[in-house]
Amino acid sequence: QVQLVESGGGLVQPGGSLRLSCVASGFILDYQAIGWFRQAPGKEREGVSFIDFARSGSTVYADSVKGRFTISRDNAKNTVYLQMNSLKREDTAVYYCAAARGLGSWPLTFELLSRADFGSWGQGTQVTVSS
Repeated sequence: QVQLVESGGGLVQPGGSLRLSCVASGFILDYQAIGWFRQAPGKEREGVSFIDFARSGSTVYADSVKGRFTISRDNAKNTVYLQMNSLKREDTAVYYCAAARGLGSWPLTFELLSRADFGSWGQGTQVTVSS
């Protein structure tokens, strides 16, 4: 299994920006997708964005973050980033990095990925958007 470690969370004012990082260790090339989920207090966990880390770098996003968040990769560093701009109070949540394999080839839809079985998870990083 691959191990995932997130960092970069914190407190930011509405309209501000944060960049989350997810460093993977292990044989990450076995995994078809790496992505970000989030869970706000009292709410179910939801998918945010996913990337084809090992090959094309294709990306998909939740409608709620399109145009504000950007997922990217640095293969040399085994790292996935989530650049979050124009943050809103409703973005407040614990953000988790996750990796999945056995999904088949890209292109993969956001809907499929957000319901897939992600077998590897990080510990989570808190993002709080508040004035």
